[in-house]
Amino acid sequence: MGGEFRLTFFAEDASRAERAAKGAYRRIAELEQIMSDYRPSSEVRGLVFGGSQPVSRELFEVLTMAQEISARTDGAFDVTAGPVVKLWRNARATGRLPGAIELAQARSFVGWQNVKLDPKYRSVTILRDGVLIDLGGIAKGYSCDEAVRILGSYGVKSAIVQAGGDLVVGDAPPGSEGWPVRIPGEEEPRLLANCAVSTSGDTEQFIEVDGVRYSHIVDPRTGVGVTNRVMVTVIADRGLVSDPLATAFCVMGRAGVSVARDFGVSLVLSVE
Repeated sequence: MGGEFRLTFFAEDASRAERAAKGAYRRIAELEQIMSDYRPSSEVRGLVFGGSQPVSRELFEVLTMAQEISARTDGAFDVTAGPVVKLWRNARATGRLPGAIELAQARSFVGWQNVKLDPKYRSVTILRDGVLIDLGGIAKGYSCDEAVRILGSYGVKSAIVQAGGDLVVGDAPPGSEGWPVRIPGEEEPRLLANCAVSTSGDTEQFIEVDGVRYSHIVDPRTGVGVTNRVMVTVIADRGLVSDPLATAFCVMGRAGVSVARDFGVSLVLSVE
């Protein structure tokens, strides 16, 4: 996952606040060890082509949601998109677009259908050699969910946890209707409680070549960085849902409106 997690909350006293914060950060570290594709020893890095592999409850829950969203967005979100994402990460670093051959090779390993889940045995089977799972578009949202849950277990119910463009809010602060959250494209902050908010777009990470701007957000179906200027915010009941949908809707553009309706989430979409 990487990145910084920021916790803001109200607690009865300093002692409870310290215990709650330590518990939440400990949980985030546990999930990092499960889901980070940057750590060679992480659980998700151990998922390779071959037989069925039993996995932790957390990893199975995240993969189950990822597969559901992949199916319902026609592959606009795909946790197997890692090979093409890495190509575009290198492109931003070098200023050179991926070549047709290397892009085709990377795309050959992309396809969420190559990941089979078995709920009976809580196991995962990778059906094609070379397929790698990258949870960068969903793990942070889930980790924010879990951090808020852990804070609540210490009696800290009024909290907000943020990691990059993802945040999850618990109960409203004392004396307020909600936490003030700024949504891109809206003048006034919204007062929100007990929900998740994820914002995704290409405002900071992109490459421009021959007058065409390619986002760091890649369409898994084509392997090409999104070229429409888009900023998406999704408000859902969980970060596990808002995080991947924000990425998917950046790829889908206005076509994501009907999917948002199916999921029962709020969508704020800005396309240039």
